[in-house]
Amino acid sequence: MTASACKPIAEPDQGDERLQIVTSFYVLYDFASRIGGDHVVVTNLVPPGAEPHHWEPDASDLVRLEKADLLIFNGAGMEHWVEKVTSSLTNKDLVMVETTKGLSLLAAGHSYDHDDDALEEENHDEEEDEEMTGQFDPHVWLDPVKARHQLNMIRDALIAARPEYAADFRAAADLAAAELTALDDAYREALRDLTRREIIVAHEAFAYLTEAYGLQQIGIEGLASETEPDPARMAEIITFAQEHDVKVIFFEELASPKVAETIAREIGARTAVLNPLEGLTAEQISAGEDYFSIMRQNLEALVGALS
Repeated sequence: MTASACKPIAEPDQGDERLQIVTSFYVLYDFASRIGGDHVVVTNLVPPGAEPHHWEPDASDLVRLEKADLLIFNGAGMEHWVEKVTSSLTNKDLVMVETTKGLSLLAAGHSYDHDDDALEEENHDEEEDEEMTGQFDPHVWLDPVKARHQLNMIRDALIAARPEYAADFRAAADLAAAELTALDDAYREALRDLTRREIIVAHEAFAYLTEAYGLQQIGIEGLASETEPDPARMAEIITFAQEHDVKVIFFEELASPKVAETIAREIGARTAVLNPLEGLTAEQISAGEDYFSIMRQNLEALVGALS
């Protein structure tokens, strides 16, 4: 169990001299907690079990932001509310840390390495995807290499805010970066020689992961996980799954598995969880799960589906 996994999600406290940090969703909370340690108080805005694409801040969240020193957010369209909300704050000293700044981003609806007979899905739900997330796919943290960039952005922001603790922040970030490198190595080793490369997923959250490791995601739904595919899309997915002998249909815990289960029944496949790490449930947090443990569970699920 890691410190970030079991640490309670605190409230900013203006009487506390520690750095007051607000994060926009779970992964950034995990990273900021790891790096900041006892020098920071980290508050996560999206509550456990909530799906962040449709989440909206309420009055209590605005109070948290008014008291914060740093807002650490993803960017790339993940937080559709951030500009409007922060422009209304009286806290003009709030430092905005956009962790995807400087990264090469994939377009919304991107799919990796299509064969001629593969599903044509690049424009699938394109209008809905762009409405929800802008023109880019925001799920960069599912590639451990890009997650390391986010980690470094957080480290640098904490050092700038509290330079007297720079050595502690760097040491903690180095430990987390080493674990990200080990995670990347594990994915490359486990997925390198598998002949089956296609995965069918509930929504198109996994483009960065599949591009990094030479896989192909087929999304039943678009980037937003609460849309419903039409019958023609369902028929396409079923045909693709049958032609490519797909044995597992992936769904995620924070969204309904109904569509994945329907497709699995139709083709005689099973369902399994592939977690986009947009948030953890309260039960997962209580059990000590964190970014790294869930990413390792994802790797086991992928190997099980593709072997």
